[in-house]
Amino acid sequence: MIPRYSRPEMVAIWQPENKYRIWFEIEAHACDAQAELGVIPESAAKAIWEKGNFDVERIDEIERVTKHDVIAYLTNLAEYVGPDARFAHQGMTSSDVLDTCLAVQLTQATDILLKDIDHLLAVLKKRAYETKDMVCMGRSHGIHAEPVTFGLKLATAYAEFSRNRHRLQAARAEIATCAISGAVGTFANIDPYVQTYVAKKLGLEPEPISTQVIPRDRHAMFFATLAIIASSIERIAIEIRHLQRTEVLEAEEYFSPGQKGSSAMPHKRNPVLSENITGLARMVRSYAMPAMENIALWHERDISHSSVERMIAPDATITLDFALARLTNIIDKLVVYPENMTRNLNQLSGLVFSQRVMLELTQAGMSREDAYKAVQTHAMQVWTAGADFLSLLQNDSHITRYMAADKIAKLFQLEYHTKHVDTIFRQVFGEV
Repeated sequence: MIPRYSRPEMVAIWQPENKYRIWFEIEAHACDAQAELGVIPESAAKAIWEKGNFDVERIDEIERVTKHDVIAYLTNLAEYVGPDARFAHQGMTSSDVLDTCLAVQLTQATDILLKDIDHLLAVLKKRAYETKDMVCMGRSHGIHAEPVTFGLKLATAYAEFSRNRHRLQAARAEIATCAISGAVGTFANIDPYVQTYVAKKLGLEPEPISTQVIPRDRHAMFFATLAIIASSIERIAIEIRHLQRTEVLEAEEYFSPGQKGSSAMPHKRNPVLSENITGLARMVRSYAMPAMENIALWHERDISHSSVERMIAPDATITLDFALARLTNIIDKLVVYPENMTRNLNQLSGLVFSQRVMLELTQAGMSREDAYKAVQTHAMQVWTAGADFLSLLQNDSHITRYMAADKIAKLFQLEYHTKHVDTIFRQVFGEV
């Protein structure tokens, strides 16, 4: 991923230094287990821990000759350890190192993403309570529907990202497995105890059955989860972009001093951050498909998945980390305009109360079909001629036969639509 959309902590996980450090730990822990089993001398396992090291440039130099990254690493390891290095990698195959390392890296990345979501949840909760009673227009199909509160919009996002956190925790467990089972996964040349031992040392679970690779349905589940989280990010970003439109302007990204919106038009204040994470979400989703295609490998293994994962694992996690942090900043600094919310609520001269009028007419004895027709007839006059909805209803003798004019007026109350906001907040946050 390009530096523009990268944060250092996540990038460090995918650097060669971290990868080779994990490789070393896998090999060294495996040697300890082999020494316990009497397969290799204890002195050799000790020497590997004490002398073992690596040089990234040297490994690259060796790989240019060997055309094999794990062999290049082991050759470099031997240059540090000496003769005892012959006991490293006993009974193991390259995928034991590569797949177990990838599991460690993905769990490291997931732990950062979980922290990112925690930060976002905290900000969403804070802003939700700040705007809990701030009434605004609810829209369906992009059209005015009935009143909601801005706090409910943010509470909805909070609930969604709470679910995403659970999904990510499950995806972490799905991916956190260790395979040290040797060629084609039969343990023919290495005792299963080695896998159990290494898994425990690395904070992983032993893979119950591998071929020569960890089954790729695990990875597909992981990247699909990242894609869902990215889609949730985009949902909020699109909401902000719509609300910032000049004709709406109920909320707006913070525009900092000295910031410029357009090279041509000095007046512009654009939702560029929300647009940016909309694009980043598309990228994260795009990585889910090749992860699913990686499930179908030939027989006990091939390496068609390898090149894919070398790209999508860093890019997906780095991109999502950046997008979550950016969304958190957007929500934290989001500017809201309650006066514009009120203006928009009044834009259709009371049409937002049409359902309540219809329901009250049915309670008063009018059939639902007749009530719907009577209310809709006047509503269409508001749409087409800009008439006042309440006046039209109060001057309709067919309607006032069932409901007095003053009672109709009492139906036009915003409080009716917000009376259960506290209940919803208790359901989402467990408190008010």
